[in-house]
Amino acid sequence: MVKDAQGYAIQLIVGLGNPGAQYEETRHNAGFWFVEQLARAYGGKLQAEKKFFGLTARINIDRHNVRLLKPSTFMNRSGQAVGAMSTFYKIPPESILIVHDELDLPPGIGRLKQGGGHGGHNGLRDIIAALGNCKNFQRLRIGIGHPGNSKEVVNYVLKKPSIADKQRMNAIINESIRITPELLNGSRQKAVQTLHTFSG
Repeated sequence: MVKDAQGYAIQLIVGLGNPGAQYEETRHNAGFWFVEQLARAYGGKLQAEKKFFGLTARINIDRHNVRLLKPSTFMNRSGQAVGAMSTFYKIPPESILIVHDELDLPPGIGRLKQGGGHGGHNGLRDIIAALGNCKNFQRLRIGIGHPGNSKEVVNYVLKKPSIADKQRMNAIINESIRITPELLNGSRQKAVQTLHTFSG
């Protein structure tokens, strides 16, 4: 297990979204899309685990065992699943990568960061609370764009993106999956640089 500069290796990757067919194609489910595609890329099968309040899988990426999690709770209760799994496997917050939609980035842009606030994202807010008010987990932010008016945000994130925006989101998700081995192999700076300069 390769650790990063802070001494933490990613052990758990969580994709955020809302369960149910009516939400599958909505912008808010970008985190689900990432985890589903990552599982497929590495032969993992996401299966329901009641004690973790979600669907889980275990995959191997370049000899690194990683657990995947898709909470089956609604977005604003994501912390229930993340808290249960991190407690059971004794995974520190710093070794968790949360993948989520990001209003402040346009479609086709992805950003890696560690720590920070919830920025109004209900999934992140609940995870921070569930981890004992710890904000130092890692994040992969998938850009979905902003409707331009804060009053339209809820309606916007719960709608399907346009065909062009979906293509851009898929491109950045694919690129994020491509650099995941570097992220796990201790080449975090290289992964960040590659992802942050990507233009699909």
